[in-house]
This record gives sequence, C-alpha cells and structure tokens, in this order.
Amino acid sequence: MKTSERLDRLPTYLFAEIERKIAEKKAAGVDVISLGIGDPDMPTPQLVIDALAAGAADPGTHQYPSNRGRAEYRDAFAAFYRRRFGVELDPETEIVPALGAKECVFNLNLAFLDPGTVALAADPGYPVYTGGPLIAGADSVLMPLVPELGFVPDLDAIDADARERARLMFLNYPNNPTGAVAPDGFFERVVEFARANDILVVHDASYTETTFDGYVAPSFLETPGAKEVGVEIFSLSKGYNMTGWRTAAIVGNADAVNAYWKLKTNIDSGMFEAVQLAAVAALSQEGDRIAREMSAVYARRRDLVVDALRAIGVDVRSPKGTIYVWAPVPEGHSSASYCEHVLEESGVVVSPGGAYGPNGEGFFRISLTMDDDRLAEAMERLRSSLGG
Repeated sequence: MKTSERLDRLPTYLFAEIERKIAEKKAAGVDVISLGIGDPDMPTPQLVIDALAAGAADPGTHQYPSNRGRAEYRDAFAAFYRRRFGVELDPETEIVPALGAKECVFNLNLAFLDPGTVALAADPGYPVYTGGPLIAGADSVLMPLVPELGFVPDLDAIDADARERARLMFLNYPNNPTGAVAPDGFFERVVEFARANDILVVHDASYTETTFDGYVAPSFLETPGAKEVGVEIFSLSKGYNMTGWRTAAIVGNADAVNAYWKLKTNIDSGMFEAVQLAAVAALSQEGDRIAREMSAVYARRRDLVVDALRAIGVDVRSPKGTIYVWAPVPEGHSSASYCEHVLEESGVVVSPGGAYGPNGEGFFRISLTMDDDRLAEAMERLRSSLGG
C-alpha cells in the first residue's frame, strides 16, 4: 500500500509522539506526570454544559448544520469582539465557525497555497504552522523567534525570495510555546509588511484570554489596517476549558473568510449546532468571568513552576500569558536529551523545544495543565533528577 507524497513529507506529529511515550511508561508501571500537552485539566464550565444540553435536546439542531454557522454563533462572536477588543465585525461576511484552530490553520493552507509558494512561520511555533504548508504541497520559511528580540520575528531579515513567494504569515500572541507577548508597535509593522508584500496574516489568538499580572492581550484586528491584510483565529479551547469541543471561528478579512468557507463546504459539514449554542453561552457577558477565573488559576501555577525552577538554578522568564513556561535546558543537555533524562529519571513529561523548530533548541516547555499538588510534585521530581 503506497501513501501519498504529501503524507510522506509530514513528520510524526509532536503530541502524538508524546502520547506514545506516556502510554509506554504507564504500561511499565511508571507514575507519569505529563506536563507535555496543553490540555486544560479543569472541566468545562457548567454554563456552557447547560447550553449544550439544552441545544442537544432541541430536534432543530439534529440535522446538517451550515458551514456559515448559526446566526446566534456569528452574532455572539461579533458582540464579544466589540466588547472585548473594540473591533467591529460583520456577522454575515467576516465570521465563520472553525472546528478548532488546528483545523482552521490546515485549511487556510489548502485555500491559499500552491506548490512553489510558502508560508512564513514562527520558529519556534505550533507545529501545524509548518505541517500545513506541506499538506498543501508548498513550503514554509521559518521566522526565528529569539530571546534577544523578545520572541518576535525580525521582519526586515526575511529575504526577497521569501517575500516574493509568501502568501501566508502565521503569528500567535500570546505565544505558544514561548509565552511571549506582542510588544507595542509590532502588529503595526506586520500590517505594513503584509500590505507591501501582498501576504495574508493569520493571527492565532488561542491565548488572548489567558494573561497575568494585569496584562490584557490585544487582538491583531485592533491594529489600523489589519482587517485589510489579515484574519484572526479565536479558539475557545484554552481560555474556556473546551479543548474537546473543537470550537473556534475565523474572523476578519471578508475575502479570506469566504475563501476558507468555500474550501470548508467541500471538506466537512460544519459544527454541531448544539455546540454552537454552547459557545454562545461562553462568549456572553456572563461567560466573561470564565477566562478571568482560569487566568487566576494559571497565574498561581505559573508562579509555582517559575519559583521552583529558579530555586534549582534555571534562569527562566515569568510569562505574561499562555498556559506554558518556556525554560532553558541545563548545561550539557540538548532539548531532546534533557526531556528524555527527565522522563527516565523522574517520570515527568516535558516538551523538547527543538520539536517546535530549530530556534527552540536549548529550551523545554512545561504545560501548566495539572493540579497544584501534582505540579508541585513534578517540580520536586525535576529537582531530584538534576541532583538538587
């Protein structure tokens, strides 16, 4: 049986490999604490569950949904963006449901890339930003995110050939995996760059609602001119404990949103309408407290992890957003060797930075999606595995 060349181009998905290692250790009787995958451990809020139950009990939701989404869903996103970001969106032309940010990213590659074209992708970054172009038969050009620049790309360093062939640019702030936030003026420079080079900016806003220390993350679409050159993917997965629900939306540039919708109509049949009604509840004013409460939990866990790492000599930056801590590996280790050492010696899973791109080498990522007691135990195991 021969698989397609596009499948052969794809590496093993990072988190699938992490799941395999966890299963292997558990089968051997190891008490594994997994801090490798960003999957919130807390339940979806009751407000959202109740809305799902009511929607599922309504026979009117049981038929094929529309890929355009229910009017209530699109209206809820428009109201949320107006209230939260001060951004006006047209529910008829500038909002379409997505089955999670991952699906949306992959399908945007199919909608906009051809062989010979490229997507500009953050390095390190969410692996889908580089896997998606491969599925589309295109390539990615990596934009290094380095500590010296605050983990934002140097747009001036992108060479002429990449600018000429690029059709997409993938950005994500607050950033996975580094936890960095976009500095003042950065989005304005992105708009200028995209306009000058005819590139569609895709801002993955999966973590805008998970922030700390008084920091409030902006939407890319708040930037003057952003809607002319870009779209944003807003996911409910992390901020609302809804990873399993696969609930998001693409919003912004009407032509780009329509291109995504056109592709979607040929690939899937849309989002279950009861799930859409649950999302309406999450995005309501009553639901605003959910993300605030989750941010308070993650801030506490962030402090626990950062304090523990610093106590054993790890020079780690305390992030202002996301559900991750990005830390340098100890001297004498690569990202992979350190994560393997930690797993073997302590039964703790952390993600190797190099798996997120070449510029992730020398770092590892800790996910804060574990209750405080287990997180504290994991930190003690890390200390012991380093001989502390």
